[in-house]
Amino acid sequence: MTVRMGTAKLGPGERSAALARMAAEELDVVVVGGGVVGAGVALDAVTRGLTVGLVEARDFASGTSSRSSKLIHGGLRYLEQYNFDLVREALQERALLLQRIAPHLVRPVPFLFPLTHHVWERFYVGSGLVLYDSLGFAPGMTRGVPGHRHLSRRRALRLAPALKRSAFTGAVLYWDAQVDDARYVVTLLRTAAAYGAHVASRTQMIGFLREGERVTGVRVRDLEGGREYDVRARQVVNATGVWTDEIQQLVGGRGSIHVRASKGIHLVVPRDRIHSSTGIILRTEKSVLFVIPWGRHWIIGTTDTPWDLDRSHPAASRSDIDYVLDRVNAVLSVPLTRDDVEGVYAGLRPLLAGESDETSKLSREHVVTHPVPGLVMVAGGKYTTYRVMARDAVDAVAHGLDQRVPPSCTDRIPLVGADGYPALWNARYHIAERAGLHVARIEHLLQRYGSLIDEVLALIEADRTLARPLEGADDYLRAEIVYAATHEGARHLEDVLARRTRISIETFHRGTGVAQEVAELLAGPLGWDGDQIKREVEYYAKRVEAERLSQEQDTDQAADAIRLGAPEIVPVAVPERRAAS
Repeated sequence: MTVRMGTAKLGPGERSAALARMAAEELDVVVVGGGVVGAGVALDAVTRGLTVGLVEARDFASGTSSRSSKLIHGGLRYLEQYNFDLVREALQERALLLQRIAPHLVRPVPFLFPLTHHVWERFYVGSGLVLYDSLGFAPGMTRGVPGHRHLSRRRALRLAPALKRSAFTGAVLYWDAQVDDARYVVTLLRTAAAYGAHVASRTQMIGFLREGERVTGVRVRDLEGGREYDVRARQVVNATGVWTDEIQQLVGGRGSIHVRASKGIHLVVPRDRIHSSTGIILRTEKSVLFVIPWGRHWIIGTTDTPWDLDRSHPAASRSDIDYVLDRVNAVLSVPLTRDDVEGVYAGLRPLLAGESDETSKLSREHVVTHPVPGLVMVAGGKYTTYRVMARDAVDAVAHGLDQRVPPSCTDRIPLVGADGYPALWNARYHIAERAGLHVARIEHLLQRYGSLIDEVLALIEADRTLARPLEGADDYLRAEIVYAATHEGARHLEDVLARRTRISIETFHRGTGVAQEVAELLAGPLGWDGDQIKREVEYYAKRVEAERLSQEQDTDQAADAIRLGAPEIVPVAVPERRAAS
């Protein structure tokens, strides 16, 4: 099957067609969960020749997969735990993503590791980074990033003048990679759709279809249209992350996977508040803290605390924010204050429960189980290793099918937009001249859409008003808003402000300053009338207000209660969580 660029649309028409097809035919596999693992499973299965459907109750990547540190990395701290296999696996995936699978979305990023002790720490950290670099080669490929370098304090201060001179004795510079996590998930799903997968968001799995003990599909509800469908499938894959235990309970609570949620929060501050040409990584008493370059901003995080409250919208408290500020200010010559914080977001890690009560010590490795015939469960892992998790899950699917299923080939499948990206990047000045845009705009578009940039530029060619930036979020063009609805599966205002763009965390107004303009742009492709535009803006404003108020609370419980006060634009019924037996 040949993938033609331009066929990978997830617009309103494609969603309706996907629901109709899933209701009309028996599939080989249906995936529940539209985060990075579920999207990876859909792509892995469809590229093995299987017929595939995927349903997601909210927006794609609306949970953990849009709220990560946005790093593709091996995890330096896992070396200290002697988990060399996990680090090697993650670093090999990093090399694949950088060089073959998604060079338009994943890019190298340097980090400075300040040292606070003489001699022994440099030897200790340096030895770890020698191992880190050596583990990073994928078969037949280079590492994809430069090797580490040792720096004196003076040379480190040239790279990062923001560091307090008295806070460190020297440094080591090393490289990892970063990604816009939500954009990556949507691109994965568009690639799966290009190969024939049927994909639908705002479609909730409400129960399993059964024949005796065997699971034979799922019952789903279109949360926007109101209809319910039976989606029959020979195998069902549950890839719902922190919701894994709840889904297990729908088949009688049977299964060996138990997931605990660990909350990690991140702050976003303007780039000019920290004078540095490189990211920074710091040790804390519990984990590590990253200062990550992010366009015209820095992302600072994260925390690692148990979370047993609402899993749909985890809330960051004042205590969380103060913790991150205190830790980063320990090494900055000019400290940050709460007034510097543009955005805050909180996400939940799905950790496999072990004997330890500390979430920082629970396993980041993944597990795949077959609790009942016809059902595969996958959980754990980390964003970087999503493709390995997906491969292992589809291997379990293949075991449950009575036909011969080829092995995974996703290590050789570039995502849509990757094909031809290096050549287009080299031609960016010519593209800018032809499009009548500044080259910085073309670079921005190439790093978001890769070779699919032609689809965005076609919108501008048809309507030059779409070449204007948004008023109040001028990193983004109006065309990108329309494209999010026509091609990227965005159904609501929040989908665009929080995930297709990152306006919700990259502006001090957190998206409210552009909500009206964005909603009016979405109205055409999504068929909204004036009442719906007003409703979308009002719901988004309530979300932002609730988040701001929750971030003034001292405890998780108080923050959670306030965050839950903002209603969802499309309500989702959450399965009751019961204690594990």
